[in-house]
Amino acid sequence: MNELWYKDAIFYQVYVRAFYDSDGDGHGDLRGLTQKLDYLQELGVDCLWLMPIYPSPLRDDGYDIADYYNIHSDYGNLDDFKALLEAVHARGLRLIMDLVLNHTSNEHPWFQSARADRNSPYRGYYVWSDSDRKYLDARIIFIDIEPSNWTWDPLAGQYYWHRFYASQPDLNYDNPAVQEEMLNVMKFWLDLGVDGFRADAVPYLFEREGTICENLPETHTYLKKLRASMDEHYPGRILLCEANQWPEDVRAYFGDGDEFHMGFHFPIMPRIFMDIKKERANDMRDIMRLTPSIPENCQWCIFLRNHDELTLEMVTPEERQWMWKKYAPEPRMRLNRGIRRRLTPLLDNDRKKMELIHSLLFTLPGSPIIYYGDEIGMGENIWLPDRNGVRTPMQWNAGNNAGFSEAPAQSLYAPIIDNQAYGPLKINAESQERDPQSLWNTIRRMIARRKQHQTFGWGDLKWLDCQNEHIAAFSRTYQGKSVSILHNLSASGQTAKLDNIKKTLMRDILSEKAFEVRDEKLVLKLRPHEYLWLE
Repeated sequence: MNELWYKDAIFYQVYVRAFYDSDGDGHGDLRGLTQKLDYLQELGVDCLWLMPIYPSPLRDDGYDIADYYNIHSDYGNLDDFKALLEAVHARGLRLIMDLVLNHTSNEHPWFQSARADRNSPYRGYYVWSDSDRKYLDARIIFIDIEPSNWTWDPLAGQYYWHRFYASQPDLNYDNPAVQEEMLNVMKFWLDLGVDGFRADAVPYLFEREGTICENLPETHTYLKKLRASMDEHYPGRILLCEANQWPEDVRAYFGDGDEFHMGFHFPIMPRIFMDIKKERANDMRDIMRLTPSIPENCQWCIFLRNHDELTLEMVTPEERQWMWKKYAPEPRMRLNRGIRRRLTPLLDNDRKKMELIHSLLFTLPGSPIIYYGDEIGMGENIWLPDRNGVRTPMQWNAGNNAGFSEAPAQSLYAPIIDNQAYGPLKINAESQERDPQSLWNTIRRMIARRKQHQTFGWGDLKWLDCQNEHIAAFSRTYQGKSVSILHNLSASGQTAKLDNIKKTLMRDILSEKAFEVRDEKLVLKLRPHEYLWLE
C-alpha cells in the first residue's frame, strides 16, 4: 500500500524562483523553500512538485535545460538540494522534480558541440535535416510564436527540429546514446533521494514521416524502459505524465500498469470552468464518461491551474472561442490556444466560486494538485510577457515585497502584484493562516477531511440524477463505502432530490450537519454555489 502513496496524495506545485528568497538576491531559492515547509505541511500537502531547478538560460523558465546534473546558481547548489530533501522526508512529505525528456536548451554543451562539428558524438543527439519539409503533419504547438518546427542553424549548415521554442532543440530518441543518457539523468536524481518525476511533454519524443509525431509506439517502448528501471531499483518512486491529449490517448501512457504511475487529466480542467460559467454539469459529465478505466496501480492527476496558460487544446474550436469570450475578454489574457490567467481572477474573485471549484478538485477522481498561491487566492499580472504573469512572487505577508524577499524591489525577478484587489495588503498567507474563515483555512479543512476517506483517492465515480441540471451530483464508492457529492453550479438557490437512499440520515463530512431521509428520498435546498460531501 505504501508504494501506492500517490493515490491518496495532495500535490503542491512549487515555482522555486517565486516561493521564498532566503539570501536577498531577489530570487526564490532552495533554502527559502526549506524554511517554508512547515507552511505546506500545515496546509496538508503530501508531495511537492518542483518546476525545473537545473542550470538554464531561462528563456523558458528552466524548461530549457543546459545541464541535467546540477542546480541553477540562483536557487543554490546540490548541497542545498540535499538539505531540502532531508527536511522534506523528515516531515513525512515527498518531492518530485520536473524531468524534461523531449528537448534541451540550445546553450546546452551537447547542442553547442553538435552544431559546431558534424563529426561530434553529440551531433546525433539532435534531429537535423537539409530541408524544413519533413514531418509536415506535425502541428506547431506555440502557434503565436514559432512559424515552424524547424529552425535553420547557419553554423551547423542544417535545420534542427523543435516542437516548442526554437531555443529548445528536440533530442533524437532514435539514438541509443540519448536513451541511455536520459536514463542516467533519472538515476542521478533518484540516487539523491527524489520521490519521482513529472515528465514534461512526453508525447513528442520520436518523429516519423506521415504521422503527427505524437503518441508513437516507439515513445511508449522507451517510457516503459524508464519505468522498468525505476521499479527494479527504486520501488515506491513515481512517474507523472504530462500529455495534453484526449483521455483515450493518455490511457496508453499507463500501459498495463507498467508505464506511468500517474497522468494529468487535461480535458476535465477547462470543462470545470465551462460548467461553472454555464451553471450546469453537462461538459464535466460527458468528458468523464469518455474517460477509460485505468489499471488499479495508476492514478489520474487533476488540477485547476498551473504555470502554463489554461490550455484549450482539448476543446472544440467553438468552445475555445466561447472560453476566450467568457474568461479572457482582453487580448492580453490570451496566449497560443489558451488563457494566461490565475485561478482567482478567472472566478471574478468570488469566494463561493473559489470554494466550489476546490471542492470539485478534491472530489473528482484523481489526486489533486494545487498551484502555489492559489490556496490564498493570488492574482495575476497580464502585462508581463509570455506566461510570467501567473508566476509572480508568493505573497507571504503585508510587509515589504510581500515578505518574499529583502532585496530592493527593482532587484526582484518579477514585480509583486500591486493592484488593490490582489496585492499583499489584501491577499497574503500570514493573515489567512490567522483567520479561521479564510480561503486558506477552508482549503486546509477540505484536505484534512478528504484524507479521512480513502474513497476519494480510490473510489469509482457514478453520476447521480438529482433532478436538477444546475447541480453536479456524483458518488464515489470504494470497498462498500460511498460518499455522495453535490455541487450547486448556479448563482441562485437550487433544490436537489435524490431517490433510493437506504439510510435514514445523511451527514455532510465538511460541516457535520445531518439531513433526514424520508421514504428513501432526500430533498436538499442548496444555497448559491453550495457544495456537500454526504455520507
